[in-house]
Amino acid sequence: MTSNTPQPTTFKPSGPLTGKISVPGDKSISHRALIFSALAIGKSRITGLLEGEDVLATADALRAMGARIEKKNDVWTVHGVGVGGLMQPKNALAMGNSGTSTRLLMGLIASQGISATFIGDASLSKRPMGRVIEPLSQMGADIRARETSDHKACLPLTVRGICPAVPIEYRLPIASAQVKSAILLAGLNTPGITRIVEPVLTRDHSETMLSGFGAEITVETDAKGCRVISLTGEAELKPQKIKVPGDPSSAAFLVVAALIVPGSDIIIENIGINPTRAGLFEVLQNMGGDIRFGKKRTVGGEPVADIRVKHSHLTGINVPADIAPSMIDEFPILFVAAAMASGETTTHGLHELRVKESDRLSQMAKGLGLLGVQVTEGDDGLLIEGSGGKTLAGRQAKPVIETALDHRIAMSFAVAGLVTKSGLSIDDIRPVETSFPGFDDLITKLASS
Repeated sequence: MTSNTPQPTTFKPSGPLTGKISVPGDKSISHRALIFSALAIGKSRITGLLEGEDVLATADALRAMGARIEKKNDVWTVHGVGVGGLMQPKNALAMGNSGTSTRLLMGLIASQGISATFIGDASLSKRPMGRVIEPLSQMGADIRARETSDHKACLPLTVRGICPAVPIEYRLPIASAQVKSAILLAGLNTPGITRIVEPVLTRDHSETMLSGFGAEITVETDAKGCRVISLTGEAELKPQKIKVPGDPSSAAFLVVAALIVPGSDIIIENIGINPTRAGLFEVLQNMGGDIRFGKKRTVGGEPVADIRVKHSHLTGINVPADIAPSMIDEFPILFVAAAMASGETTTHGLHELRVKESDRLSQMAKGLGLLGVQVTEGDDGLLIEGSGGKTLAGRQAKPVIETALDHRIAMSFAVAGLVTKSGLSIDDIRPVETSFPGFDDLITKLASS
């Protein structure tokens, strides 16, 4: 974050949100575009890259390991060093708040003949890394992490890569695109075939992009219905031209804002609608949300559309646990939609939200409670009794919401502030810069259109 001083920000009730807008590039694709381009031999060009702090942390780390990455106008150029060509970084790699940068780059280094120390901010340093350490250690990497009082492996940590690494077949014990991608990145420089068995489908950007870069990768379904991803190592990646679509996780906040603010009607252009990322839109439509997809097309192997959203009267539902992997980052803003719906919304299978940038279940329950919403917090989800579209009003005239340095908590309550009686304040807007630069200005623009 650009400053160490908290920046409290107030969000007030709004008139209808109207207009045609776009959102920053997809964060997941942006990370991967930089990493795979750095591993290609030659020059790749990227447009639409998200220039948030998380993605810039990935770019800085790749530069520290020898890749030349430049920006001119709106085009990013990456001069790749080849799959086995990374250099030893001179200093620790500063990851800021980015768990994605950390986990993917751990995988990248695991099969290289170099070592690197990862450091992060206070929030990232609390996030467990054991789920990535386990498979990478099986491949031969030596990973030493700080152990917390409750025996979690956290930053700072050091990865000592091994070359050649050992190919493995790994069954994901939990649905995690980051763990899957870390293993694939390690497998790129590992002789033989690395296999990942995925019982539950997670976002598939890594598989799609690796195929586009020329890696030998296959995806099949076994007799038990699991996805089996096989990657042939010692790959030679070819440089690409990549156009990054708008991030559906960022669009989610504006979609919910338009659904719950009376009279709203907006169009969000050029949004990625990959089925492994579109769970929130399906859930909101099942709740009665007027969400329509126009101008569907394919860009760089990814499905893209313009999304039109109109204010809607939402009804609470039971959200099936098996949809969680396709919308795991969007549950905080779904909870805001549920708070404005009629009836109960129940969610389950969300243990993962306990170990994100914050304990998102606890933070959302606490904040919604301050707004007068009836919330019951369970071990793996929330039960929310909606207001039926009525303005949210807690006991305090203008409550202050604790974000716990979590960008999605901050943006979720910024949206909630639009449907409060007197507004609310969030304790710090700075974390939003990690994924959605200019978010608060965009909200203001929509409200004044």
